[in-house]
Amino acid sequence: MENDEDLETLGEKLYDLIHPRYAEMTPKLTGMLLELPASVVSQMLCDEALLSKALERALAALTSPDNSEPASHTDDAASASSDSLGEQLYDLIHLYNTGQTQKITGMLLEQKKEAVLQLLSDQTLLEEQVKMALKTLKEQGDDVTDVSDSSDREDVEAVGETLFSFVHQLDPTHCADITGMLLEMDSGTLQQILSDRSMLEVAVQRAKSALEAALTHTAMAD
Repeated sequence: MENDEDLETLGEKLYDLIHPRYAEMTPKLTGMLLELPASVVSQMLCDEALLSKALERALAALTSPDNSEPASHTDDAASASSDSLGEQLYDLIHLYNTGQTQKITGMLLEQKKEAVLQLLSDQTLLEEQVKMALKTLKEQGDDVTDVSDSSDREDVEAVGETLFSFVHQLDPTHCADITGMLLEMDSGTLQQILSDRSMLEVAVQRAKSALEAALTHTAMAD
């Protein structure tokens, strides 16, 4: 009973925040967001940026080909850029606190765009795929345990130098910070990024956004 009351309270607060933005769709959007864990909804009530991202995802789901919305909206959802999808997916996966958000996002973005859009609108499916990705990462970790520490350091330095030169072309201002963030990814994903320009651009943009958000938060705190 207490849980029902908590959910009702969250729903009322969420409704009040959504109504000024999307008056006609408030009930539907509120219902969709209330399907998320209560802790996530509570966080949205305190974080306007997180709420905005969640509303964008809910709207994208409502305007997907599975819903009878105007064709122009459907086209907008279908033509969403890989970068935009990557950012939305990153935000959702980050809520699971796996410590492997960047790696898992990269893995799931290898799927077709339609599959990624489905993940953004189906929390159960996303949770299953996050668990599978985590299992895969652990298995990959087991496979490389026999590599010596010295060899690892040499490999990281070599990859770091190559990655730095590529990142410098895309963002000379923040190349050092972004390179450091990307080097936290596993070696397999790094090799993919180095051989796929589009994946590199997505990864750099995502790291840059995270970096700018952190700098903004620090500036506001000061």
